[in-house]
Amino acid sequence: MVLAAAVLAGCAGGKDEAARPDAASGWRFTTPMANRRSYVAAAELGGKIYVAGGMVGDLGRHLDRVQRFDPRTATWSTLPRLPEPVRAGAGEALDGRFYVIGGTTPDGGGRQVFAYDPGRRAWSRVTPLPVRRYNHSAVALGGRLYVLGGYVDGRERNEVFVYDPATNRWSRGPSLPRPTHAFGAVPFRGEIWAIGGRRGEQRLREVWILNPRTGRWRRGPTLPKPMELLGAEAVGDEIHAVWEHTYQIYDAGTGRWRSGPPPLVARHALSLFAIGGNLYAVGGCTTKLRDTAVVERLSLANGV
Repeated sequence: MVLAAAVLAGCAGGKDEAARPDAASGWRFTTPMANRRSYVAAAELGGKIYVAGGMVGDLGRHLDRVQRFDPRTATWSTLPRLPEPVRAGAGEALDGRFYVIGGTTPDGGGRQVFAYDPGRRAWSRVTPLPVRRYNHSAVALGGRLYVLGGYVDGRERNEVFVYDPATNRWSRGPSLPRPTHAFGAVPFRGEIWAIGGRRGEQRLREVWILNPRTGRWRRGPTLPKPMELLGAEAVGDEIHAVWEHTYQIYDAGTGRWRSGPPPLVARHALSLFAIGGNLYAVGGCTTKLRDTAVVERLSLANGV
């Protein structure tokens, strides 16, 4: 199945996929989102998880709903809606604001960038992307936002754009070595790691690393298994990546990937965050192509 078609078609409604009966895995359910959705824009800001937009249903209906999860109380709160519904956008936090970057809208879209100020409880529009994008990734590093790869006009892209909030301008960054979309990206040890993804009909094991000081990409440690539409998060000297029932952990000490316990509900197009010694897997589309509101928590204290 071509991934772009999956984005346009969306997932189905209905009940969430049954949990795998594996109490020893360490994953536990916590408070779910108020509604099922996948392909959201999400980020961690101030120790809380912000989730915006996404899509739901067989036709991939665009959503404008915004929620915030507080891990300390395991509660969700509803925030002001996006200025317009967005699906398959990228989310990131920088300088106290939550950004929703690109993604499709009911009218097409793809260049719009919204910034949410928690203090004012208000959204604003900032300078749009130079080009349309969806299924791309965003990373905050060195006081700037990096937007990498993505999909538009029926093909993957390799461009990288860099946003400077001080000037409210975008510039070109070092292009990805190969056009890619649906990959995970994280800041790790002062560099940007692009993990897995899809190119044409191929699900990828590739890892690419950008050194922003030199502007050069290099190959990283290849994934043991291909992954796309994954959730990825850096935690100390490790990178955690989750896709469906695959959970891979990169250890900088050994320079190798190892397997972690699979989540209870297999899903793609999810978001992954590490807060307070726990890993949170949020939302997504199950292997039975059903949007889900599921949120799972895994304690990292036991050294998975």
